[in-house]
Amino acid sequence: MIDQTGLIYCAGVQNATPGFLRLAGHPLRWRLLTELARTDRQVRELTGLLGQPQSLVSYHLGQLRAGGLVSARRSSADGRDSYYRIELSRCRELLAETGLALHPGLGPGPPPPALFKGAARVLFLCTGNSGRSQMAEALLGQLSGGAVEVASAGSHPKPLHPEAVRVMREHGIDISGRRSKHLEEFAGQRFGYVITLCDRVREVCPEFGGHPQLIHWSIADPAGEADARAAFRRVAAGLRTRIGFLLARLGE
Repeated sequence: MIDQTGLIYCAGVQNATPGFLRLAGHPLRWRLLTELARTDRQVRELTGLLGQPQSLVSYHLGQLRAGGLVSARRSSADGRDSYYRIELSRCRELLAETGLALHPGLGPGPPPPALFKGAARVLFLCTGNSGRSQMAEALLGQLSGGAVEVASAGSHPKPLHPEAVRVMREHGIDISGRRSKHLEEFAGQRFGYVITLCDRVREVCPEFGGHPQLIHWSIADPAGEADARAAFRRVAAGLRTRIGFLLARLGE
């Protein structure tokens, strides 16, 4: 079926593939869009360029017109001909909507920190609470402007890794005074999101009240790398990216 926006949806199917993907994802329709993105074309020109029968090209142009991605107008030189053009503004709009359908972080930009007030609490977990989870806690606090309540813990706590402290200083954050905590300290607390950063911790993660969203980010322990400084920098960069997308969910 075609809804009022001109996009195709499957009746009764939840989380159906966005109509833009189903329209533009067809190989022939994508070639048509690519050609029309360069210049307006007549059907016979498109038929020659694509090496396909006119009936098939016309059919797919009709699908693109129904979806609002392409329009047509009669030639002012020969009224028997029509020129097809791509609706780039509509394509941009639908591409943005398609990104948001996949993840809110694919929108135009991160939400302002003010939107995080009252957002669900976040708990990061790893094995030692000495590197990955401490860095994630610090980065989420920084990127949310301190508006998100965030904590971290480990299944087998050990002292902060010195490289975690050094790398966080490169991000303008001092975590040198923080202590490692056992996840049991938070067993009776409620969180909106519990995010495990270590594959081992995921297997032993306890249940938390309030049915938090359980998320796993599989991140290797940088302390085990030969070049620990480089490894911790990679982890920090990866966490910063993931947390940026997480903030989009917290700001919904």
